[in-house]
Amino acid sequence: MAAQRKAIDQEQGALDFKPVVKLFTPDGSATWLLTEIDPDGGRAFGLCDLGVGEPELGYVSIAELRSARGKLGLPVERDLHFKADKTISAYAIEARERGHIVT
Repeated sequence: MAAQRKAIDQEQGALDFKPVVKLFTPDGSATWLLTEIDPDGGRAFGLCDLGVGEPELGYVSIAELRSARGKLGLPVERDLHFKADKTISAYAIEARERGHIVT
């Protein structure tokens, strides 16, 4: 995560890794494609889509992910079948064009 923060701070843009995990709300419209997770620092980096039509690259708090709930109160789940086939920037470009993450 330190390399990612340094690249962003130096205005080089985000490092272009493939996502390692997809999280989603099974009873909602939020999705996260994460490239890096720092459990000690309590945050992760990736493409975040809260279902409001504006997906964005950035950091998300692991505590927020743990506490997030969908419309029926179900917690965030991991998509066990997700396998990234492109880099995070490619997912981000497509998500911005369509208004939501497409996997």
